[in-house]
Amino acid sequence: MMLGIVGGRVYDPCNGRDGEVADVWVKDGRVVEAAAIDRERAEIVDAAGLVVMPGGVEIHSHLVGAKVNSGRKLRPEDHRGNERVRAGAFRSGVGGTVPTTYVSGYLYSEMGYTTIMEAATAPLVARHTHEELEDMPNLDKGVFITMGNNHFIMQAVSEGRPEMARDYVAWLLKATKGYAIKLVNPGGVENWKWGKNVSELDDPVIGYEGVTPRKIVETLAWVNEELGLPHVPHIHGINLGRSTSARTTVETMKTLAGRRAHYCHLQFLSYGEGPRHVNKGEAAAVAAAVNADPAMTVDVGQIVFGQATTMTSDGPLQYSLHQTAGGRWMNDDVESESGGGIVPITYKRTNPVNATMWRTGLEIFLLVEDPWRVFLTTDHPNGGRFTSYPQVIRLLMDRAYREETFAGIHARARKGALLPELEREYSLYDIAVITRAGPARALGLERKGHLGVGADADIAIYAEQDDKEAMFAKPRYVFKDGVLVARDGVLVAEVPGRTFYVAPPYDPAIEDEIRAYFERAYTVAYENYAVLAGDVAGAEPVACG
Repeated sequence: MMLGIVGGRVYDPCNGRDGEVADVWVKDGRVVEAAAIDRERAEIVDAAGLVVMPGGVEIHSHLVGAKVNSGRKLRPEDHRGNERVRAGAFRSGVGGTVPTTYVSGYLYSEMGYTTIMEAATAPLVARHTHEELEDMPNLDKGVFITMGNNHFIMQAVSEGRPEMARDYVAWLLKATKGYAIKLVNPGGVENWKWGKNVSELDDPVIGYEGVTPRKIVETLAWVNEELGLPHVPHIHGINLGRSTSARTTVETMKTLAGRRAHYCHLQFLSYGEGPRHVNKGEAAAVAAAVNADPAMTVDVGQIVFGQATTMTSDGPLQYSLHQTAGGRWMNDDVESESGGGIVPITYKRTNPVNATMWRTGLEIFLLVEDPWRVFLTTDHPNGGRFTSYPQVIRLLMDRAYREETFAGIHARARKGALLPELEREYSLYDIAVITRAGPARALGLERKGHLGVGADADIAIYAEQDDKEAMFAKPRYVFKDGVLVARDGVLVAEVPGRTFYVAPPYDPAIEDEIRAYFERAYTVAYENYAVLAGDVAGAEPVACG
């Protein structure tokens, strides 16, 4: 199959294109030189006057797996009014804050996204996660594996055996067909199993002598470098949402200063003590720490006013949120590996806490100087639906719209805010960086996020409008591997996607220790734990090194 997208204004930051008029040629699902195309046989798309970008790349979202499926069941009312009735070859399903698998794939496609990462899966339930990923069309994907409270890793840290942790992590990524190391409240989730938490980086982890959140972070950062993983440690730090979060976030960054790391949903971790039980936004201090260290990347986790469903492996956080918000909630414990919870919530512009969170996220976006190191997320569904990305893009590109929205939030949240002083407006080039080129580069996905020769032919084409929310909500055309999958914001085709994973080498002697550990600590047999490559649809290994 051959395709030519001709005469469009191309925004391809990886290749230095900033709106120049150019053609993009596709053959057999990849971008090729024009000379490789027989133009008489190629399908031609006239993109004159349109904006051409690579397909969107999602670096952090919660879309599939055990906790997401539990969230769907916890909130049946969330789906009412968001039904998607079967049409032709396409399946029915429901949306809302926790869409079903097929609908998630459809909605991302219709918004111009072609690659997503499931941001947190406990190893024990990775098989379920991969089964749901297989049920999500039109997207290439990968899975981050939670390790910050893993008993085997903490035992290795306690015994002063980093090589043991390294070989176990390599084995674990291979066994789960995972893509990256994820840390969630390191040490704190383990302490939650004893009814406690951590509040400082050097607090002890119960049952593991000498183990602290700082030691866990340092060890897994070292392991990541030793294994040469394509993506860096993906860190959800301690004290999320607390008045001490900005201080400990900056301290964590200094602990890993100069070493590659990614700090996720930074908005939730950027607060100091404020008056009358409303935390003070500390975007300036956190953004300064990001600007000072070019080795790190971050995503924001921007909240969007409206319904959300918070779900995270951070069990103590979810218990605290439940106490505040009331209503239904779920709490769970994954043996030897993790824990977590689910709490529905509504973010209101008239709530001073919610409004402070909203403006703090935008301040981070506008204060981090290098768009290649800050990425667009809502930590879906924690901060809001991923379908709200066009609204966030408009807020970043349109200062007047920002000012209008800011004027409508609670007065206490407006007091002391930096947002009115920040004149910066993102350009289309910047948007292409934070939604495509930057995340792809941070993930180490060489064929994603650009339109150079050899790239996957994942392409989104937009009709430029003054209203950037409307523009990015409904692309004119979306191509996945060169196949047209959406037109004018409506799905027109369904194609299977790949699943990226890593399989770094390790000393096979570690398997004897792991097997013995399973016999002592797990209810599942060692032989039944691993996810085989043949069990993962479109499995595609990504090289380490």
